[in-house]
Amino acid sequence: MSQFSRYRALASYITPSRLVLLLLIGLMIIESGLALCTPWIAGQLTNSLLATSAESLFSYRQILGFWFLLVIAQTIIGYLHRVLSSTTSEKMLTKMRNRIYTHLQGLPLSFHNDRKHGETLALITNESAIISFFVTGTLISILPQLLTAAGAVFCISLISPFTGLLVTFLIPLFFIIIKLLGRHIRPISKKLMDQYAATFSLAEENLGALAIIKASSREHHEIHRFSQSNEELFRLNSQYIKEQGRLAPLIKFLATSIVLLILLLVGEQIAEGAFSTGQIVSIVMYGMVLTQPVSRLADIYGQVQRTRSAADKLLEILNLEPEDLHIGTQLDKVTGHIVFDQVRFSYPGRQPVIDGLSLTISPGELVAIVGENGSGKSTLAHLLMRLYSPDQGTISIDGANIADISLTSLRRQIGYVQQNVMLFNTTVKDNIRFARPDASDEEIIEAALASHSLHFISELPDGFDTVIGDNGVKLSGGQKQRLSLARALLMKSPILILDEATAMFDPGGEMAFLQENRDAFKQKTVIIITHRPASLQLADRIIHLERGRLAHIESAMLLKKMIEPV
Repeated sequence: MSQFSRYRALASYITPSRLVLLLLIGLMIIESGLALCTPWIAGQLTNSLLATSAESLFSYRQILGFWFLLVIAQTIIGYLHRVLSSTTSEKMLTKMRNRIYTHLQGLPLSFHNDRKHGETLALITNESAIISFFVTGTLISILPQLLTAAGAVFCISLISPFTGLLVTFLIPLFFIIIKLLGRHIRPISKKLMDQYAATFSLAEENLGALAIIKASSREHHEIHRFSQSNEELFRLNSQYIKEQGRLAPLIKFLATSIVLLILLLVGEQIAEGAFSTGQIVSIVMYGMVLTQPVSRLADIYGQVQRTRSAADKLLEILNLEPEDLHIGTQLDKVTGHIVFDQVRFSYPGRQPVIDGLSLTISPGELVAIVGENGSGKSTLAHLLMRLYSPDQGTISIDGANIADISLTSLRRQIGYVQQNVMLFNTTVKDNIRFARPDASDEEIIEAALASHSLHFISELPDGFDTVIGDNGVKLSGGQKQRLSLARALLMKSPILILDEATAMFDPGGEMAFLQENRDAFKQKTVIIITHRPASLQLADRIIHLERGRLAHIESAMLLKKMIEPV
């Protein structure tokens, strides 16, 4: 895909409505037209004040009245333009953030695991803001700026064709100078984008790990790391400002010099009286009007380079294919018959985590999957939910290949309780009903009762309406596990996965947790991923994995007899 095509694809996300676009351009053109009237009025006023009435169409009082009305019109149009521009920019930014966030939500888990969260968040904050400002503050202004420049040259040509022709030939010189002086801006812009993402990532990571930082007395070390990253961001920003800042003054200096050069070249004509005093004033003022859009081109060039860097980072993400949650077969309520058939899977650049595994789990069976760290236990659960797809082999539920089932339909069949419980900084009730927003209060209470969470919830300050903090920081580990189980049970899924879900309990608490929730596990296909003996006692079978392969299967009844006291 060509660069133009890539940016055109991005434009579909950020272009304002046609009506708003026309209004913005219209207001800018009117502003430019009013600005071009000022030198003419100044010339007329000069002629009038010097009593050259034959050369002045109006009295000086009339001219001052016109000028006052012009200033009022410029003020009103300027206000309308700035309000509409700022509102449009914020609306575009809101739309773009929604678009980026929606796309990020649709990308597979492997994408997010390969990137720092801060880098991803920078797309929503920094890059989207740069592009939004560029479109409404810079890109739309290019046409009025060009019209202002063309209008100034035209008006100069009406007064002095030779001067207008000279200016026309000199303008391309500015574009060459801008290109030569601005060639270093884009590389700096890219480094600046990358450093912003790195600094943002470090801050996000450290705030998330604040407890361990404090427990390890590493505050000063992390402050120093952030300070260094922030200083590098400042250095690159300063470098960008210097590169960008030297363009506009230099171009303005050259433009003003050209105006003076023009006056020098037409000096003899002025001395001979070929121009009236008012015409001379108008030429000078039109020359100064011309310097504004020409020097503005320098700013536009730098902003284009910075915006290209931001756009490239966004397009890199937006061009990735998201998961389609709704394509595929809709799965009705299933019995929970699960078959892994010669499944093989490896993470990028690593040896296979699952290597030719075949396994059948019967409906209503409770199986425990055990094995050393890295043996593929959790990966097996992730493959079943299609958080990842196998490299080879198939996985089926009730005879249906999960690759052919829509993701939404598949994941509704599976309740998932993981070791690292993810809770939100909202109420207990909202956390439980997260997977089923339409659940009634009665169903939420029923799920809390089934997970044996109701007792501790009732003791919280506001019961179900208690806000539990970031990731449930105000709850104990066991309470968080019970809330996570309540959330899974509320889904009423026929398949339940407990991935080290009892890791935060002591042996006695683990046994109590499992025994209390025994009824909740009935009539479900339950997969318990565990190292813990208490969890094994509930299982019908114990599946031993070793290096991604099925090592052996043993009956839990035999294990129970072996560990039961005589």
